Amino acid sequence: MDEPSMPTPPAHSPGPPAPPIPLAELLASKDLGLRRIAGPADADLLWVHTSEMADPYPYLLGGELLLSAGVLLTDPDHYVDRLVEAGAAALGFGVRPVYEAVPEALIEACDRYGLPLLEVPPETPFTTIARAVWRLMAEARHRELRRVTRAQQALATAAARPDPVPAVLHQLATQLSGRAVLLTARGEEVHAAGRRPPPEAAAALTRLARVVARERPGSPASATDTHGGTHLAAYALGGGEGLVLSLATRQRESGDHTVAGIAVVLLSLLAAPHQGADAADRSAALVRLLLGATPAEVAPLLGPDGPWTVIHARRSDGTTPDALTAGALGASLGSALVDAGREDDDGTVRVLLPATAREAPPQADDGEEPREPGEPREPQRARTVPPHPGWTLGVSTPTPLPALAAADTRAARALAHAEATRTPLTVDAPVAGLAALIPPGQAAAHARTLLAPLTPPLADTLRCWLSLHGSWDRTAVALSVHRNTVRQRIGRCAELLDVDLNDMDVRTELWFALRQE
Repeated sequence: MDEPSMPTPPAHSPGPPAPPIPLAELLASKDLGLRRIAGPADADLLWVHTSEMADPYPYLLGGELLLSAGVLLTDPDHYVDRLVEAGAAALGFGVRPVYEAVPEALIEACDRYGLPLLEVPPETPFTTIARAVWRLMAEARHRELRRVTRAQQALATAAARPDPVPAVLHQLATQLSGRAVLLTARGEEVHAAGRRPPPEAAAALTRLARVVARERPGSPASATDTHGGTHLAAYALGGGEGLVLSLATRQRESGDHTVAGIAVVLLSLLAAPHQGADAADRSAALVRLLLGATPAEVAPLLGPDGPWTVIHARRSDGTTPDALTAGALGASLGSALVDAGREDDDGTVRVLLPATAREAPPQADDGEEPREPGEPREPQRARTVPPHPGWTLGVSTPTPLPALAAADTRAARALAHAEATRTPLTVDAPVAGLAALIPPGQAAAHARTLLAPLTPPLADTLRCWLSLHGSWDRTAVALSVHRNTVRQRIGRCAELLDVDLNDMDVRTELWFALRQE
């Protein structure tokens, strides 16, 4: 049996925003005139790269269709050996003007090393091949998104049935054309759906489940393996029950991990211990919001744990977290209210958590009696958000429920500030000091009048620039624009406001006004 593979940081830049393309699909494009003349027929293409270097190894990420006319080809055996070592998926060789035909030595080397070799006719430009690959990737991405959307709807419908856990497992097995099993940490089967795999694969699946079972510190959230052509995967469920979702499929398709992640979230909620009164209130508040109630109307249901803090987070290495990773961050922060965003956004995860936490109930000691039912709630303490390794966090100040939209904006600004200053965590500081002495209504009216000439993008740029002490570079990083764009916008702000932004008095007044928004 292969060793279970654990999630590891990518060795190169993040992968392309589309599934890999089978080489056969590219060869099926008759207008390209491509012909496979050596190597295996099966390969998955992730990129297209053109190079006439004698050794392009240092510039390959792996999975490329490398296109070349052999300008500097001198040693085909060494050349192909290096391509295979770099992880290239296939080689496309263009005939003419350098070679009238693909060199025999190159054909033999590709057969020997198992690298697919394509003959590119003279009338087919390399750019045409690249466009065809990207078109096929876009089509595959669209198919994947439609498949994931259908699976999500089917799983959500199954979760609403009277027997939700078996229904979700049955639907998951159907969507993945495989076996879905809910196991305890000790490998005991709770529910199962789908065709049984061979006994050896079933035993391997049970062993894999023990790898992710939360019985020891540091257990991974997921693991994968293969056994006799059967693809195996195991995912730890949240909820503190030590349950594991295990999957066995004959083939692994693009989008399977996303579909499994949706099922993990649903099963974690369904298998969690029965919610208490506070959790029931929160569920009721969410339902009322979805049915059209205003935040002010549901605030009484959430009041005991309010106010609320909004957190924006992004991975420090720039990768986009999946639902499991985002859920793990929320769990470590003490909240199940996590929004992992979409796969095509900037990778921001948003977490909503109560700004206060209850102390543990006092224990009977030295004759003291435990708290009786009906007595006042335990004292509340301010909740602090610590830095989290691997994440950059922007945190809002505690906010009442009706003002969460403004807190969401402040958390986004705090995250931008943290990334620009390369700090792991930034808390949006409340208006305090002398500014707190001015009535909020008068301050807001003054701010609206003073900042009226500025468009929202200009106001956001000015606020960010002032918060970063006038640093062009840091402001450019925070806003994801070029530093010259920052200079132009700040210059435009000075013109519209008719002020000297080098004057500290001017900066102070503008900063006060911008903080009122």
